[in-house]
Amino acid sequence: MTVGTGTRVRGSRGLCLAVWGLSRAVLLLCVFKVFTVPGPDVTSDVSVIYRGWYEVLRAGSFPLDDVTWQYPPAAALAVLSPDLLPFLEYASAFFVLVLLCDALVFGLLLYAGGRPGMREAGTWLWVVGVPLLGPTVYARYDLMVTAVAVAALLAGVRHPRVLGALAAFGTLLKVWPVLLLVGTVRGGETRRAWSTAAVTAAVLALAAAVALPGAFAFLTFQRDRGLEIESLGALVFHVARQFGWEGRVELRYGSMEFAGPHVALVSTLALALSVLAFGWLLVWRLRARTFAVHTPADAAFTGVLLFTVTSRVISPQYLVWPLGLAAVCLVFRGGRMGRPAALVLVATAVTLLEFPLGFAHVVASDAEGVALMAVRNGLLVAAALDAGRRLWRDTVPRVRREQATGISRDGRADTPASAP
Repeated sequence: MTVGTGTRVRGSRGLCLAVWGLSRAVLLLCVFKVFTVPGPDVTSDVSVIYRGWYEVLRAGSFPLDDVTWQYPPAAALAVLSPDLLPFLEYASAFFVLVLLCDALVFGLLLYAGGRPGMREAGTWLWVVGVPLLGPTVYARYDLMVTAVAVAALLAGVRHPRVLGALAAFGTLLKVWPVLLLVGTVRGGETRRAWSTAAVTAAVLALAAAVALPGAFAFLTFQRDRGLEIESLGALVFHVARQFGWEGRVELRYGSMEFAGPHVALVSTLALALSVLAFGWLLVWRLRARTFAVHTPADAAFTGVLLFTVTSRVISPQYLVWPLGLAAVCLVFRGGRMGRPAALVLVATAVTLLEFPLGFAHVVASDAEGVALMAVRNGLLVAAALDAGRRLWRDTVPRVRREQATGISRDGRADTPASAP
């Protein structure tokens, strides 16, 4: 590296750090209510709901009588985490801990981006994308889960067992990190990652069940959820309300859901789409042959997008999941997820306009609310389809000649590639 190149790299990193620090200071001022963002108070989930769960967990049980508790048992660790900062009030401690998790992701991406064959694009995506969600991103525990996922994918480049252990832990935090395992390189790496994940998950689940009663009560509460008004399927009823649909919006299971004629049908169709998404991932896994160092991140990003857009719930904080995985994808120079990552970034900005800024319009299903939901969800659908197409083309041989010769369309050997 020449002196000039080294100076430019240090300058870029210094600018990145400055933007991160300034944007995160603004987020903290928002959650501490020095600045007030229009719309619903996004911090009440921490100061009221999380704090209530905290008291129940400290008393020796999971929240068995609270249908808003819809999380796997390790989520209790996130709720109890403010105990790590006993000198701060509960909500303040939680916000500071989320900031530290944000800093961890930033540091991991910055370090990875400086290694040979890597780039800083992923770091910049994280730095710019997180504040686009507004204060909501610091007032939920989803960023903590995303930090675990980012660490898992970056560590998995060289250490499949670490990927497996962290993926299992993340799964018991909020389920979706199980998708981190879908793109592991065939052969020994997959066996090591998957077996470690299975053992880790079994041990953690058993420990949770023994430690506190009701560790798996969340499964019932999740099963009974309806169609949240920000989901893709909810667009049907946002539009139907313009033509006299006789349904309504209700606060159920901790979120605003549609209730009325045909809601159950659309909710069932959303579940069917999730099953189809799983089927596509399974077919991809069976047919994929070319595994590069970036494939696990690309596959995880694609899987999370597919299951997000088909979910009955697309809460604003969910956008931090694909955002973090997209950042990992962009760290690798050979990655193919640039355009889907850009679509997720734009969808993140639209999400802030939808919640909290324009949430009243979404609840009312007026023209502005319908437009916001159509644009945000449309961007996510486009990102998911594009990511799936790119993943397929990058890993599945296109013609029989390629399969016969063992050479993929871009000239790489059609065999599992071990991470460098």
